[in-house]
Formats: sequence, C-alpha cells, structure tokens
Amino acid sequence: MKSNLIDSPEGILYLTKSSNVTSTFLNFLVINAERILLIKLRAIGDVLLSTPVIYNLRQAYPGATIDFLTEEFAADVVRGNPWVNDVITFKKKRDGSIGLLRTIRSRRYGLVIDLFCNPRSALVTRISGAQTRVGFPFRGRKYAYNVYVTSRSDFVHNVEFNLDALRRLDIPIVSSQPYFPVDDASKVFADSWMKNEHLKNKTIIALNPSGGWETKRWGLDHFAQFGDWVAEKYDVEILLVWGPGEEEDASAIQTMMKHPSHKIPRTSLKQLGAILQQCSFVVSNDSGPMHIAAALGVPTLGIFGPTTPRLQGPYGGQHAWVRNEGLDCLECNLTKCPIGNICMTRLDVDRVVSAFDALVQKNAKHREASLQK
Repeated sequence: MKSNLIDSPEGILYLTKSSNVTSTFLNFLVINAERILLIKLRAIGDVLLSTPVIYNLRQAYPGATIDFLTEEFAADVVRGNPWVNDVITFKKKRDGSIGLLRTIRSRRYGLVIDLFCNPRSALVTRISGAQTRVGFPFRGRKYAYNVYVTSRSDFVHNVEFNLDALRRLDIPIVSSQPYFPVDDASKVFADSWMKNEHLKNKTIIALNPSGGWETKRWGLDHFAQFGDWVAEKYDVEILLVWGPGEEEDASAIQTMMKHPSHKIPRTSLKQLGAILQQCSFVVSNDSGPMHIAAALGVPTLGIFGPTTPRLQGPYGGQHAWVRNEGLDCLECNLTKCPIGNICMTRLDVDRVVSAFDALVQKNAKHREASLQK
C-alpha cells in the first residue's frame, strides 16, 4: 500500500494512504514546539479574523514564543497584541524572498501554521525547517506541510476556517473573538480630534464607503441618502471614514448630504480603530474597517454583494449584514462586474435603513437609550 512520509522527532513516521496523523503524534509535536510561527500575509480583514488563533495558542502554550508573519501594510492589526512576541513583516516589492527565508529559518521554529497558503507562504513554511508544518493542502502547496487541514472555506466563517488549524492539532478553542489592539497614543489622538470636532459624549454613527474591490462598494449617493436619513431619525452625528486614496469619496458624500457630517483625518489603522471605538454604530462595505469596528465591539452593519456574509461578515452576535436578496448573481467574488455591479447599484437605501433599524433594536438592551425616540 502506498504510504506518505511525515517528519517526526524520531526520524520518519510511515502512514498508510488511508491513515491520519494520530492525536497522540500531533500533541507530541506541538508540545515540543517552543517557538511557533503563524503566517497570514494579508489583507487587513483577513489578518484580523486570524487573531483568535493567536489567543488560543497562547492559552494552550503560555510559555511559547509566538511570532506572526504578515505584509507590512497589515502589521498594525497584530502589533501590540499581548499574545504575540514578535511581528515579522515584509514588502513584496522591497524584500526579496531569499532574505525572508533566511530570517524565518534562522529563528528555528518548531511549529509553523500557514493560514494563508499561497505559493509564497507555502515556500516559507517548507523552508522554515520546522518540525511541524500545518496548512491547507491547496493545489501545488501540499509539499510544504506535514499536517494537512481540511478546508471548510465554503461552509464556515473565516474565523472558524482559521481555527480549524488548531482543531486539527487538538488544541482547545477557548475563544473565537477577533482582537484589534488600540494603543494609548492612538486613543489620545482620537480623543483630541473628537474634542476639536465637538463630538465628545455625542452619539456617533460612522459610515465607511471604502472597499478593497470596486464591486464591493455601495454608491456614494446611497451613503449620502442613508446618512441624511439616520441623522434625521436618530438625531446623531455622522462620521465619514476613509483610507488611502479614498478621501475624495468621503468629501463627495459630505457634499451630497443635507445634514452636517464629520470627515475623519488621515489616520493609521490604530488611530482609525480608536476613532471607531468611540462610535455607537458603524455602517460599512465589506472591508478592513468593517472588521476592525466589529472586533472592537461596535455594532456593525455590513453591506454585501459579491462576497459572502456568512463567511466574511462582521463576526459576532451584535452585528448584522444586508444585501439585495433578489439577485441570482450574489456571492460571485468578481472584482469586476460584467453586468453593471447590480448587487450594489440596485441595493435600495430603504433596505439598508430597515436593516439598520433592526440592528438598533437588536442592540437596544446593551446600549443607552440615546438612540431611541
């Protein structure tokens, strides 16, 4: 019978084709992994949704060194995380693969968990020299790992997809809550800006029109109409969120709105988190800021179309999502739409209004009565 070869502390472990790595073997490997590397290269939301893996590893192995490898633009999602020892970063256009591979190999990790599993992260995992290399054996990547995780990416939320790597190792799942660290300096920044805008102790609704793909963006005119509606009905302050290359969008919404609004200043990710933390609700396209707000416990309404909210929606019971359920082309995952992006253009403001009303009601028990008339 054909067999697979798996590296073990005692040399080679032979498994029959139908065999699985036993729990005893896996536990032996993990217990002896004093240095652990997690890999999630990008993007901001995806990195954030992998942070429950960090927490559960720390609970299982409090004395281990746990490092995290990601691209530089997403590093602030993990920097300051109390359960991480070091955040290793690189830029694709600046840092060559050879230097990165040398850095990783020099750290002598015993356990590497690849939560990204693209060709680059698979190569890093294989060259790391780690005794235990955990990953999802997607096409062309199987060579890199000696513990395979069955992908449930089409069936469970991305948080649970990531945690499946720990379940494969029989590591207990204590919490599935994503964690976004906000440092004191960012809180001071947010407080200062809020005071200057006369927003302290006000009820604030943040609108985020950004999105990594054009197809994930609800119309600016729709956001403006929604902002006017929520400002009038609930007597709240409207905050407009933007990131790199998106300031013009926020300005356009501000111009289109009848009610006054506040455009946030240029921020780092942590400063953005500190500002969102002071909001009562966030309404957002599927994007990094949506996940940041949700992780910070701010009730969040996600606006969806080409992506799948049950897999990538704001995580947690206090959040909600909305989309145009009447379309057959939802969840296409296309970054360019051949039929005019109708999942967004035909998503009526009234539908989002109804979803927001429901979100307010769902969170009424946990909020001050300031939003209730």
